[in-house]
Amino acid sequence: MRLDMHSEMILDEYRAQLPVFEKLKSVVLEQLGHCLKENNIIVSGLEARVKTENSLAGKLELKGYKYHSLDDITDIVGARIITFYSDEVDLISGLVERIFEVDWSNSVDKRKMLETDQFGYMSLHYVCRIPESVCKLPEMPELNRVRFELQMRSTLQHVWANMYHDMGYKSDVEIPVEYQRNMNRLAGILELADEQFSLIRREINDYRRNVQSLVASGNFNEVPLNGDTFRSYLELKPFQRLAEKIATINQAEIYEDSLMPYYKVLYLMGMRSIGDIENMRNAYSEGAYQLALLQLAGTGLDILACSVALQNLCIVYILKQGFGEAGLIKLFDLLYGESGYNAHRAHRIYEQAQKINLIQ
Repeated sequence: MRLDMHSEMILDEYRAQLPVFEKLKSVVLEQLGHCLKENNIIVSGLEARVKTENSLAGKLELKGYKYHSLDDITDIVGARIITFYSDEVDLISGLVERIFEVDWSNSVDKRKMLETDQFGYMSLHYVCRIPESVCKLPEMPELNRVRFELQMRSTLQHVWANMYHDMGYKSDVEIPVEYQRNMNRLAGILELADEQFSLIRREINDYRRNVQSLVASGNFNEVPLNGDTFRSYLELKPFQRLAEKIATINQAEIYEDSLMPYYKVLYLMGMRSIGDIENMRNAYSEGAYQLALLQLAGTGLDILACSVALQNLCIVYILKQGFGEAGLIKLFDLLYGESGYNAHRAHRIYEQAQKINLIQ
């Protein structure tokens, strides 16, 4: 690769500054990673790189005349955040502006550069510096002077960028019009899919907020039973009082375990609304407690799972509905996996239930 004297001088400057670039890359990654974690944002990708000497030399060979010095090349250090959804790009860009100094004159929003009838590359590019308030190293003052480029785009925008770069930008031969048209059509499809994914996510989030509001209001009969509504219902700790009452039998401690496995159990038991679960809780809490008295008598157990309350409620419901030992075996198969021991467990509980007239 043949470079003129000016480009060679820029390349020499790059070699001398390489430790600064490497440090800048690590600081940028650290700050971005911390920011995303602090704001509970999960992204598809977070990456950074320092442009290699060969890559820089290639750039200088093509357009070294554009740069007075190495400082004019803003992408020696480049970082990229790839989001799952397109609407997260603007959210993250707002956070980036709080961390770094943005060089607005050299930053560009590629998303706004396309005409209404055009489809193609969409990405938000910021040129930034690290302010001293974020990181200051007396032995490396250049760290706060050197600019870097930060690209922000969605996963589907990233897919398009990589495909176009591979099929178009890198090619030495101009793409025929018919192929370019097909690529533009594909870009339109990806853009539409990107928008729809974001729209669907917003609608699902709105639905979940509405569900939480309904559950919190206590209108349980109006709330259909599904995974989201059951999870919101559990946040109210509806079985805690019964679990605490059962724990007093042996003065036992209660440890938390997940009640989500009971969602499938309750659904198969015929529950179709949160109101159905509430009706079961109100109708059979005393029976569940009486069953626990027999189960724990003389055992000396001093640690109980919080699920003991809901499990006993399910047991009493099954027996009151006349499903007998077979129903109990099915319950334990669902909760613990199929096992010969489940029949033994069901028979023992059935005998206990007979003593307190829980059998229908």
